Amino acid sequence: MAASATSWATRRGIGWWALAFWIFMLVLPLMGSAFPSESFDYYMFMGQSMMVYAIAVLGLNLLTGFNGQISLGHGAFFALGAYTAAILMIDFGWPYWATIPVVAIVCFGAGFLFGFPALKLESHYLALATFTLAIAVPQLLKHKSIAGWTGGVSGLVLEKPDPPFGLPISPDQFLFYFCLLMAMILFWAAFNLLRGRSGRAMMAIRDHGMAAGTMGIDTSLYKTITFGISALYTGIAGALSAITVAYVAPDSFALPLSIAFLVGLVVGGIGSLPGCLIGGAFLVLVQNWSQSLSDVLKETFSLQYDVPSWAIYGVLLLLLMYVMPTGIAGGVLRLRGAIAGRLRRVETVRSKPLVLQSEGEKH
Repeated sequence: MAASATSWATRRGIGWWALAFWIFMLVLPLMGSAFPSESFDYYMFMGQSMMVYAIAVLGLNLLTGFNGQISLGHGAFFALGAYTAAILMIDFGWPYWATIPVVAIVCFGAGFLFGFPALKLESHYLALATFTLAIAVPQLLKHKSIAGWTGGVSGLVLEKPDPPFGLPISPDQFLFYFCLLMAMILFWAAFNLLRGRSGRAMMAIRDHGMAAGTMGIDTSLYKTITFGISALYTGIAGALSAITVAYVAPDSFALPLSIAFLVGLVVGGIGSLPGCLIGGAFLVLVQNWSQSLSDVLKETFSLQYDVPSWAIYGVLLLLLMYVMPTGIAGGVLRLRGAIAGRLRRVETVRSKPLVLQSEGEKH
């Protein structure tokens, strides 16, 4: 699955598609000025959430899709990043933008340290270890010994930053641009990392760890560093979530959040950079639309009971996995290859009569 989607990272011409996508995202908030709407800020908030989830899924993808280590506990690093940013902003008066480098350092260190014991674990054993991390961290955040910092069960309330320099845009439009800038930087960094020597080493370990070791690759070092980088990305996503939502609480980072990251990764496409963006959009849109669809089904068919939104979410997920087992990005690649192959066959059939005619003229 990962091998077919990895070509997204090195395929020639993908840079032009990426450039067109980011330009479209830059222009998107300006539509609020051209077409004013009361709900536009809500759509901007949804866009922020998509980019936050896309960055978190990218962090998990670097670990699982490109290095082969399975994690079910990335919600813990998301929480660590969110609380680090929130504490720096509330207790120390740091500006929101200055918290990002600190969050990156803290989360990289946490992921790197967790990567050491993870070296002795493989596949489902590593998944179980990270699973316990996802369960333990939200409970630790509620502990009374650190409740003065974390706010305990109640969490911490932040203030949304206002647009700087008196820019004539709403706070949600500005935060959309801020999240977009962070996403562009992080995706650009991941793209260059995967194209370089370190990225090839990461993928070699994923494909065959023993063979990579015999080729001189320090598998232990690359695994721990990859774990640290993965935690760094997810922690920055957590910090952006705290800034945009303006609230953090332990229950927001429970196990379902880690499962959601994995769902976004699988739906978007394991080992695919564009798939991370697709996965982030899927997590936000489907969670919102499933509740709306539940209300529509109840009214349309005059049902006595509500159709659970999670049931609609699950059915859609099953259908996607049946139709596109390599994720949406992998499905697009396969469709593109099938269309290109069909066009080549048509061109071959059309050129055959000309070849036969030219051979007959020779005789």
